[in-house]
Formats: sequence, C-alpha cells, structure tokens
Amino acid sequence: MALTIPDICVLFERNGDRMYSGEPVTQLAHALQTAHAAEAAGADTALITAALLHDLGHLLNDQGETPTARGIDDVHQYFALPFLRPLFDDDVLEPIRLHVEAKRYLCATRPGYRDALSADSVRSLALQGGVHTPAEAHAFIALPGANAAVLLRQWDDGAKIADRATPALAHYVPIMEASRRGR
Repeated sequence: MALTIPDICVLFERNGDRMYSGEPVTQLAHALQTAHAAEAAGADTALITAALLHDLGHLLNDQGETPTARGIDDVHQYFALPFLRPLFDDDVLEPIRLHVEAKRYLCATRPGYRDALSADSVRSLALQGGVHTPAEAHAFIALPGANAAVLLRQWDDGAKIADRATPALAHYVPIMEASRRGR
C-alpha cells in the first residue's frame, strides 16, 4: 500500500506522540528536529524530506517501546520503503535506507562517534551488524546516497533534545510535495 503525503501527516498525528525509544523526545519531535537540522544546513528538499521520514518505519512497524531492549531490530530503515517508493525517488529513499549503515560507518571512521551514541543507539548498533570493518566502510561510502545518509545520520543523532523548538509538521508538507516523484 502506497502512502500519500496526507497519509504521512495522519500517521504522525496519530502515532507521533509515542516516545522515541530511550530518548526524551517523541517520534514526531525527533522527525521534526532532524528535518529542521537538515533545512538549517541548507539541504535540498529531497534530503530534508528524507530527514523527516527516516524513522517512519518505526511508526509503520510498531514493536512497542524500546524494542532493542528486548533484542528486536525492527528494520525500520527498510520497512517504510515499499510505502514510500510510489511517492518518492531514490534521492529521498536511499538516505532513509542507508541511515543505519551510516551509523555503522561513522562508528568505524570517526573517533569518539560510538562513545557519543545513546544507550539505545548502542543496543541497536549491535543488532544491526555492529561497527563496519574497514572493507565494509569503504564499500558503503562508495554507494550512491551514502554521503547524504551520513549527513542524515549526523542530524539524526542531534535530534533528541527535549522541548527543542522546530517548525510544525505543516511546514514540511510543501517540502515533501516538492520532493515527490515526477515533480
């Protein structure tokens, strides 16, 4: 089933108040903070849209509160893709698909990165394959969309601040519209 942009807004309105596992923000606040960071950095509409929607799979594949604490990887980076593929091209979808691999890459290539991860991100890292080997890191960064995914991942990591002011979801509707397939 394909989602429309109004469907995405309804999904955030209905389920966005769920807490983001182990963090002091809701799913919606996390999405808005990530998109706001992308916008503030001057990202294009596709990457801002990817930032907003990167964790939509958590809402579509609800595994309850903090599934990593129960040893569950909800594969959220893949789960939303079939719902979004009819709506968006790879410039939106690839950063979403690759943002978990980007965490693995950053752990392998940026000193101190792993040490700065939240407890839930460390648990999910183990479930998602752990830190990249040098060969995995080299192969990852050569993929189309990998650099965008690394940027997204860094915005994602900083988007866990309680009560941080951001634009409302409605602000991002025209940005999502501008990123639609065949725009």
